[in-house]
Amino acid sequence: MAKAYWVATYRSVSNPEALAAYAALSVAAGGRILARGMPAHLYEGGLQQRTVVIEFDSVEQARAAHDSPAYQEALAALGGGAERDIRIVEGV
Repeated sequence: MAKAYWVATYRSVSNPEALAAYAALSVAAGGRILARGMPAHLYEGGLQQRTVVIEFDSVEQARAAHDSPAYQEALAALGGGAERDIRIVEGV
């Protein structure tokens, strides 16, 4: 079974306190954070956006984490504090 990667890019953060509350609560949903922060360098039109990469053992586990009560609580804490793009990508 291939691993899965949850990739989140943040277009904007309007409420850093809400983002901090979200970050503290979201770890309960599972996964292993592999990278988190601003890009160290940009190529080919890359955007200067906060990026988070989380590894899961499968796409199913990544989806279950998103749909879990723990993650839904984290989302509620974030509210409208950030505009993001989240993708789950299957590893090769």
